[in-house]
Amino acid sequence: MKKSRASELLPAQLSLPFASGEAPAAPGGDPRALPPPSGGSGAKAPEATLRAPAIWRHPRASREIRLDGHPVAYEFRRAKRRSIGFVVSTEGLSVSAPRWVALAEVESALQGKAAWILRKLVEQDERNKRLQQSRVAWHDGTSLPYLGETVIVVLDARVSGAVLNTDPHALPGVPRLTLHVGLPQQAAPEQIRDAVQSWLQQQARQLFEARCRHFAAQLGVRYERLALSSAQTRWGSASADGSIRLNWRLIHFALPTIDYVVAHELAHLREMNHSPRFWEVVRSVMPDYEQLRGHLKDTVLPQLD
Repeated sequence: MKKSRASELLPAQLSLPFASGEAPAAPGGDPRALPPPSGGSGAKAPEATLRAPAIWRHPRASREIRLDGHPVAYEFRRAKRRSIGFVVSTEGLSVSAPRWVALAEVESALQGKAAWILRKLVEQDERNKRLQQSRVAWHDGTSLPYLGETVIVVLDARVSGAVLNTDPHALPGVPRLTLHVGLPQQAAPEQIRDAVQSWLQQQARQLFEARCRHFAAQLGVRYERLALSSAQTRWGSASADGSIRLNWRLIHFALPTIDYVVAHELAHLREMNHSPRFWEVVRSVMPDYEQLRGHLKDTVLPQLD
């Protein structure tokens, strides 16, 4: 699935995308397309609050436009499509248009969505900052999220593999989880990362298996196979043959959020679509799924590499 906040139907497969740097769809038509001005207009986007650079510049910018007084240098390309499309990603604004659409029409379309574009550029700039802050430095004492809590990595050559310890007497606000990894203090960052990541994936598989069994029974469905995914653009997917794929990075989230993704994918074994019937199936086992879905989209994961 492409990086989008809207779910996309694939042949015999449905996927749950995760929040990415790509902007959500423009109203109507192609999921990321803005019709030429003659095709009508959508709802007016809220005004952007600009607290970021005076100029927004895509690294592959080939054109520049001024939107509400703010210079925006954007990537522009011609494509085999029927409408003008634009994407706001962590890199900036990208625009694609059919060969028959004049540049003046492209710029008119961008002006029509100026507030929306600027607001998304601000959001992506703030997201970039959060991504940089979330980059993990691998050493003794590194912390990262695990099942909605903070776990501290402890290098401990006395243990074999990795062992999770829980301190039931930890003070409020102090992490109660420590992961003792069987490595010496002088271990390279890559060794620490690989050991911790391997442990996280093992925990993810065990937990996902248990939650899939739980929700499959509640929903009255049967899945044939569960596989872990490392996809960069989706949290999970379900295929018509009963195969379920779940992103192992879900292990960073608290259990209710994981359960939402599990229930979402298993619900597709009853409804291979995103129709109102599908969401009613999800709601039958996860009444607060909308809140959990919002949390899933808004969270910035730790950058492990």
